[in-house]
Amino acid sequence: MAEALSQQDRICRPAEAEDTELSRTGNQCPAGDDCAYYQEVISLRTAVITDPLTGLYNVRHFREALEQELERTQRTLISTALLMIDLDHFKQINDRYGHEAGNQVLKQTARLIREGTRRLDVQCRYGGEEFVVILPTTELMLAVHVAERIRESIACTPVYIDDQQQIRVTASVGLALHSAERPMTAITLVEAADEQLYRAKDEGRDRVCYPLFDVPETQVSGDEKQALGSMFGGEPSSASQADNEDDPDFEFDPDIDDADDFIDDDDGQQWIV
Repeated sequence: MAEALSQQDRICRPAEAEDTELSRTGNQCPAGDDCAYYQEVISLRTAVITDPLTGLYNVRHFREALEQELERTQRTLISTALLMIDLDHFKQINDRYGHEAGNQVLKQTARLIREGTRRLDVQCRYGGEEFVVILPTTELMLAVHVAERIRESIACTPVYIDDQQQIRVTASVGLALHSAERPMTAITLVEAADEQLYRAKDEGRDRVCYPLFDVPETQVSGDEKQALGSMFGGEPSSASQADNEDDPDFEFDPDIDDADDFIDDDDGQQWIV
């Protein structure tokens, strides 16, 4: 059983999943889970893939997880989206308030990113004030919805340094999509997201930029938008509400169960139907 579990599968799982799997299959110490060496291995394994400041995954894990999700798209034909998030004027924050305040900004941004995404998404600190999020099994407009939610959350949540001082932070977001129709490598997908990020900076910052594709209506329905809003614990966006109001046949059904809008793929991941 232990041999059947590939190294990549272990690395790309959250730390608690690794702990469970190793305790079931890989721990041969007679002392069991209380073995000091076993706990040390678990701690080291987690540290290798975690950014110590923010608690998000690091670049090493990001690269391996991205390759895994691109392979999943080839197999399932469900798109994978990539968000590249950069805090605006972060150097000015460090210069004016100090590096410790800058660290607080980074930690709060990481928390907001984690709260604004699903557990199956891969949230990473890419370097400095830059973050990346892999959105598995996510079409373009749903990824835009998530990116806007993160951007708004960062802009609307000040960082409190003390009782008298608070810092207002904004972020620019670049979005790229890997799909069966438009496949990319890991390198070209990161480059595409980075290009959209630079576009967001050039156009004034505090915005989301993404490539304009012809997306069939069947891929992004009102039900999908509503399901995504419910999944992240928020109300449907104003754009979604406007779409529904323009439809004379639209009628809200309070009895609809959002759980019916999700199915599991063969790896246990959930995606919207």
